[in-house]
Amino acid sequence: MEAEVEKRKPIALFMAFGTKGDVYPIAAIAAAFAFDQKQYHVVLVTHSAHENLRPYLADRYITFLPIRSPPVLSIHENYNSTGTQESAFSLQKTIIRKEHRRECHSAIERIFGDGPSMKGDFIVINFFALEGWSLAELFRVRCVVAAPYIIPYSAPSSFECHFKKEFPLLYEYLQEAPTDKVCWKDVIHWMWPLFMENWGSWRSDELNLSPIPFTDPVTGLPTWHDWPPSPLLLYGFSKEIVECPDYWPSKACVCGFWFLPIEWQFSCKKCLQISALPSPGSNRTKVEICAAHVKLQLFLGTSVPPVFIGLSSAGSMGFLEHPEAFLGVIQTVLEITNFRFILFTSGYEPLDEAIRVVATESLYLDQQQYSEEGVCLFDGRLFCFPSMVPYSWLFQRCLAAVHHGGSGSTAAALYAGIPQVLCPFMLDQFYWAERMHWLGVAPEPLKRNHLVPDKMDDLRIRIAANVLSRAIAYALSPEVKTRALEIAERISPEDGVMEAVKILKQQIDCSN
Repeated sequence: MEAEVEKRKPIALFMAFGTKGDVYPIAAIAAAFAFDQKQYHVVLVTHSAHENLRPYLADRYITFLPIRSPPVLSIHENYNSTGTQESAFSLQKTIIRKEHRRECHSAIERIFGDGPSMKGDFIVINFFALEGWSLAELFRVRCVVAAPYIIPYSAPSSFECHFKKEFPLLYEYLQEAPTDKVCWKDVIHWMWPLFMENWGSWRSDELNLSPIPFTDPVTGLPTWHDWPPSPLLLYGFSKEIVECPDYWPSKACVCGFWFLPIEWQFSCKKCLQISALPSPGSNRTKVEICAAHVKLQLFLGTSVPPVFIGLSSAGSMGFLEHPEAFLGVIQTVLEITNFRFILFTSGYEPLDEAIRVVATESLYLDQQQYSEEGVCLFDGRLFCFPSMVPYSWLFQRCLAAVHHGGSGSTAAALYAGIPQVLCPFMLDQFYWAERMHWLGVAPEPLKRNHLVPDKMDDLRIRIAANVLSRAIAYALSPEVKTRALEIAERISPEDGVMEAVKILKQQIDCSN
């Protein structure tokens, strides 16, 4: 009698690309799902640059599959190519994209290529991992979309006109499809890039799929007989903050903000060890900072709390070409106001080097000392910190937060109930900056040169400092501070990560 073949576990594969703010919230859902649904084999596919996630995921028995492509590409980098900077950048993007898609295909094939998919299998992708949609189609696995922000791009104004002309039958069906099936709302909301040539050639040449989704690869006609359901779309923000209009797809679900587990937010292992670990998927825990960060604790422990400043990944994205000018703006604000600042550099080396240059003019500071302890500049009124501690702990000790408008920083400030000053650089950051002003928790968004001047010029620095000073003063007005506290109280009961897990369980067959 032949031995019975052991039935494999159902697979939940999470694929997320982009910066830390794009990837980590998806990984947090994966971790919470793995804890809640132990019968699943959970996998995360992301950039190898996010290797720091591996040990945290391993604790939840999640497989980490790295892809070598970088999280971001900056046009300011030197690609050692002939021609203009723009042409070199375009060529490099093409090369990286081709290899990235090849690695993605190989990774998903390793997971799903050994046999037919199970009923409970699914793939979760973010908006920068659209490869996952076609790969889910290839391996006949359900695909779910998840994002901690509103879609960071919109279809060209001419898209619908061209679509109707090129694919009249497909357009007709999408317009008339039942609400539970893929319809035009899905396409115009987020799926439209999948119908661009950039994806079509890859689908047909590499995956042997129809170049146009929902059409037969031979006839090019819509696949009337096998029309998929409208894909589940999970949003990681609060309904108290973002309006959810009726024209969104029927399967768009707003969960609440996706905060990371506390243990993911420390760069210091000692701090992690002495802090109580949270329940999976929750950020509500007591956080303690170790004795190595005595300078940080002393700076925060004074009677007048500081204003936080942090630009997260803006530096690595190429938006902080002159960090010395950025420091000059902060120094000038200190000269004309009574504020104190705490600056998180996010480990951006050019900014850290600029800080070390200023610091060594007045005191001895070695690399290890700065990395572990941070340093005070400008008569002790600016504390620079290259490491990382949870914003949920830090922001409660700050008057306000000046930041780039990333979804994570915005959510942390909202949750802490402090005013914000936002300086957006790209994509969804502009939405959050405008939204925070509309909600009454922030002044009008800063222009880029009002925080990071593009030249080390005294006049530009002074103009920027005056604008920043006025913006912070506005943010610290009684009306804005009261509004920030009101909103914090409204969103405090929400647990977005666990709500996302709950919805996944409801929508996917997760039975034991």
